Amino acid sequence: MKTSLEAQSSCQTRLDYGRASSLVVFVVALLFCQAALGQRKEVAPDELLDVGVVEHLNDPLPLDAQFIDSQGKAVKLGDCFDGKLPVILTLNYSSCPMLCSLQLDGLFDGLKGMEKWNLGEQFRMVTISIDPMESTERSAKTREKYLKRYRREGSGEGYVCLTGKNKQIKQVADAVGFKYRYVPETGEYSHVAVTMICTPDGRLSRYLNGVEYDPQTVRLSLLEAAEGKIGTPMEQFFLFCFQYDSTTGKYAPAAFKLMKFGAISIVLVVGGVLIVYWRRESRRVRTEETVDSQ
Repeated sequence: MKTSLEAQSSCQTRLDYGRASSLVVFVVALLFCQAALGQRKEVAPDELLDVGVVEHLNDPLPLDAQFIDSQGKAVKLGDCFDGKLPVILTLNYSSCPMLCSLQLDGLFDGLKGMEKWNLGEQFRMVTISIDPMESTERSAKTREKYLKRYRREGSGEGYVCLTGKNKQIKQVADAVGFKYRYVPETGEYSHVAVTMICTPDGRLSRYLNGVEYDPQTVRLSLLEAAEGKIGTPMEQFFLFCFQYDSTTGKYAPAAFKLMKFGAISIVLVVGGVLIVYWRRESRRVRTEETVDSQ
């Protein structure tokens, strides 16, 4: 009987050991697969190598770079900057199969969401084609397409689409840190979606990434880039209390600035109350002295 129990116990032990070994092997295999998948995710396709954006905040644009506008007129990039209005700058190309359309659609939707802020009045916009083979006619159609999407009268003068030679295109792309590459197999350009906000004198003020653009973020970015040259006093005050959060891509309340404003407000209120109190006390004392002297 004892021998039978010992045999059963030994058999159960071997069974438990076998199950445990199988479980260990399964876990190790699972971890190995996850590691292999993780390694595969980190390897970017050849089309995305050396593609991205490196922010060059406050760097100047090559304003002397020569281009052709959508009317076939030779212009310098600097002609699009009047020293008064901030400028939105994008690098796209009209035959892009998807990303450029998504970006410009989202951007113009964001611009439409900015009430009382009109293209050509409070800001300007420039789109430079990264395709040196793009024709003036194709550029003009792209410009017309987005002006129709924007649907605001008198905005045509504020939007410029430029084409040019590869040298000038690369000059601007390098200046703003826009890295892209041509893919011969598809005849397309690999690039990212990014919008640059520029100061009125042609310096880089803010980068907005992606294909969706929050109207308030765009408006505050333009307000910041304008350096006080546009916007109402209330908008300037709003900008003072907010700062750009690069992790969210939006403006958020600035705790230190709000605390500073709160402290100043308290000092002003308390100071005002004390001044009123001292004046009343001064009048009361003078009145009592006058009565006593009589």
